[in-house]
Amino acid sequence: MKQQVYALYQKMFQKMGPQGWWPADSKEEIILGAILVQNTNWQNAAISLKNLKAVTGFSSSQIASLSIENLQELIRPSGFFKSKSQAIHEIFTWLIPFNSNFLKVKNYYGKSLRKKLLSFHGIGEETADVLLLYVFDVSVFVADTYARRLFTQLGTPELHNYQSLKKLVDLSRFTLVEAQEFHGLIDEFGKVFLKRNTFETSFLNDEKINLRQE
Repeated sequence: MKQQVYALYQKMFQKMGPQGWWPADSKEEIILGAILVQNTNWQNAAISLKNLKAVTGFSSSQIASLSIENLQELIRPSGFFKSKSQAIHEIFTWLIPFNSNFLKVKNYYGKSLRKKLLSFHGIGEETADVLLLYVFDVSVFVADTYARRLFTQLGTPELHNYQSLKKLVDLSRFTLVEAQEFHGLIDEFGKVFLKRNTFETSFLNDEKINLRQE
């Protein structure tokens, strides 16, 4: 099945081209964006990012030193600001001893890094995998809503939750850059053909992949 998944990626990349995901100028900005975009749209998250950049320049130490009240006010436009402020504060405080050296963090935690990310307030499976993929340079599959909708349309049944798809997708053939592009391609495809249920008009309409078949 990993050959079929890689062929799907190649077809999407040939048709859509590079997506440049995650859109950010630094890994600190990626962390913030991944948290702020939870349960809202990117436009609202972008306002909060602009507020944070003006005050902190996306410096980890300056973000960590913000009071919770100040942080909440800066990110209010993205909603759920109490929960998100706690997540931001916890993660950036955690990064301080590592001097925001993400390779050092990755090497220190090894295979337990995902578990550590999940231990932070407000960090669920999708956000943890986004951080692994784009911040810590680990080739993982982000089995978000668009990904589950896509593989359901392609013929894989019973994708009720995040793990139901994640455990089926093998990215061992993918380079890191390809894994990053794959997530971006799926989400950009989803915005056009899955959000409004127009999959049958897409270039993938004739593709069939059932990841549950042996």
